[in-house]
Amino acid sequence: MANFNGKFDTVKQDWITPDTLFQKLQDEFRFTLDLAANEQNTKCSKFYSEEENALSKHWSGICWLNPPYGKKDRKLSDWIYKAWTESQKPDCTVVMLIPARTNTNWWHNYCMKSAEVRFIKGRPKFGDATHGLPQPLAIIIFKQHSGETKFSSFYIG
Repeated sequence: MANFNGKFDTVKQDWITPDTLFQKLQDEFRFTLDLAANEQNTKCSKFYSEEENALSKHWSGICWLNPPYGKKDRKLSDWIYKAWTESQKPDCTVVMLIPARTNTNWWHNYCMKSAEVRFIKGRPKFGDATHGLPQPLAIIIFKQHSGETKFSSFYIG
């Protein structure tokens, strides 16, 4: 079995979502709440900080979520499960930017039940990073829906 210890770890967890990526989604969804942000990187006037811990809050409205990908106490799978759970309520839509880890249980148990999955074409550069993220990314749209999950490409140009 392969050893992936530390493979996806990063010290920095508050990377700023690229404006070119976010603005396309903002134009479409008109977000009301940023679920994992701070004063420097929030994309909405209303946000939950790390100290406020969005995982312990009720979510409503049109929510943006670029969760920390490598926190030990708040795993990515915790964010995925919470987003799916909250989106089952009629007053909540969650649009997430996450790594496209299609081999994980959480991907198959929750992302594959989302309303939509948009695979990002290219490697967006976050904040002041020198290079784009070296892993595939996806936009997951969790909301109440009936029918099949829609899959598409999302080009940020």
